[in-house]
Amino acid sequence: MYLEHFRLRKEPFSTAPDPRFLFMTEQHREALAHLLYGVRAGGGFVLLTGAIGAGKTTICRCFLEQVPEECSVAYIFNPSLTVLELLQTVCQEFGIAVPAAAQLSVKMHVEALNGFLLALHGRGGNAVLVIDEAQSLAPEVLEQLRLLTNLETDERKLLQIILIGQPELRQMLARPDLEQLAQRVIARYHLDALDAAQTQAYVRHRVAVAGGEEAPFERDALAALHALSRGVPRRINLLADRALLGAYAKGQRRVDRSTLGRAALEVFGAEPRRGRAGSWVASVAAGALLAAGVAWWLTHGRAGGGLAAVLATLGPASGATAAAGSAAGSAAGSARSAGRAASAGSPSADLDGLLQAASPQGPALAELALGWGATLDASDPCAAAPAAGLACYRGRGGVALLRQLDRPALLALMRADGSIAYARLVALEPQAALLASGARRWRVGLPALAAVWRGEFVTYWRPPPGWQAGSEALAGPLRAWVEQRIASAGLADAALPLGERVWAYQVASGLEPDGRVGPVTLMKLARGDGSTDDAPRLLSDF
Repeated sequence: MYLEHFRLRKEPFSTAPDPRFLFMTEQHREALAHLLYGVRAGGGFVLLTGAIGAGKTTICRCFLEQVPEECSVAYIFNPSLTVLELLQTVCQEFGIAVPAAAQLSVKMHVEALNGFLLALHGRGGNAVLVIDEAQSLAPEVLEQLRLLTNLETDERKLLQIILIGQPELRQMLARPDLEQLAQRVIARYHLDALDAAQTQAYVRHRVAVAGGEEAPFERDALAALHALSRGVPRRINLLADRALLGAYAKGQRRVDRSTLGRAALEVFGAEPRRGRAGSWVASVAAGALLAAGVAWWLTHGRAGGGLAAVLATLGPASGATAAAGSAAGSAAGSARSAGRAASAGSPSADLDGLLQAASPQGPALAELALGWGATLDASDPCAAAPAAGLACYRGRGGVALLRQLDRPALLALMRADGSIAYARLVALEPQAALLASGARRWRVGLPALAAVWRGEFVTYWRPPPGWQAGSEALAGPLRAWVEQRIASAGLADAALPLGERVWAYQVASGLEPDGRVGPVTLMKLARGDGSTDDAPRLLSDF
């Protein structure tokens, strides 16, 4: 509808996974390289994960266009199948004929597949099975897939399997009952969301592919597009497409912030939930409150704080009507008081104020080290940390991981212009975090924090005796320390080999089980009963 108005040949923000529109950031190139590596790897599993709408399927389509001619590919996009249905689908995709009398036999399908793979191998070819939405696979189907990787000759495996799915696929493969499959994963890659600069480049790229000379978005609208979409390509596409339609309807040649905000309310607006009347009322109230907050932001702009500040005052989008009314009053009060200084005893909800006041990384890390009783050189605190018996840990995760570590950390927050601000996390509540810079503190709702934080953090820890940076080998004093701490925790059978005890401890402690003794596991072990750990803890209320 708007193509001629913006002088475009095709829709630039279609949600169809068209490889021609693939925007190749460094991480997308790495993801594609992992899939292409799987073609030549000679057996096992390759894992590609990412959030909903991160571009996994588009990368997969691009991969399918680049596979060598001698490679035979089967692609399954609906994995909600039984074991027999899976084998039937695999045989159909490879064009394998199975006798009618054997259509209900798992054994006959496996034998037919094995015969096909041997013949293909004899001709110098290889076979790849690609399964999209693999987080929907049942455990018994995953086990059957593992067994298919046993089909082999004396020289090599005959079938390469690529699993593509949402982040919970990684959690599934970390389960103890799927350990045998997890050990056959030869390569894995996780797609993250785009940052602010990548979002702008992504928009310009897709408009150019669609035939446009420049992206018809004002600078403020592009910054808001990233904040509202959280850098997820599918959300960017949905919002940008609706915004272009809105600009066309108003006769505008460029999308401004007001048009984008109204498009966001249409695309991402809260919908009433089915069920009890109270839940329906709460959802409607939350949607109305969000609309009011966005409308206020569109009217007042930067003068009264950014959209993230408005969202921070709203808190969780659930609860009774009275709670929604209280949040509305809080939002209005926060808007009137934006920019006011906040003391340590009276945290502010002005997230924009925090983003402006936050320190550079070096000084912020030096400030964080004071909690460990260490005074470090602000030019490079991590390099100076070993002299104080500390080490820096740079991680990526979420609030759940920070609660597990239970220690202050430095969070990397993204400003609207794409630059990074650093703030100390000093406390966590169920629905809010207390962030600090210098002596000032800010109370930030977790939904608002998620809008500016991509999970990157730095914290300090005190390594146990015998630990060496970059090594996870367990020997000498380090091995003795780990064994003693696991025994004290009482979460693993002492008769098991140490590697299995580590795995059992991780599972019982809520850590990601990988059987390796890295910094996160060591920090958790050191915390133990608190007798040997002097690390400061997060506050639980404020």
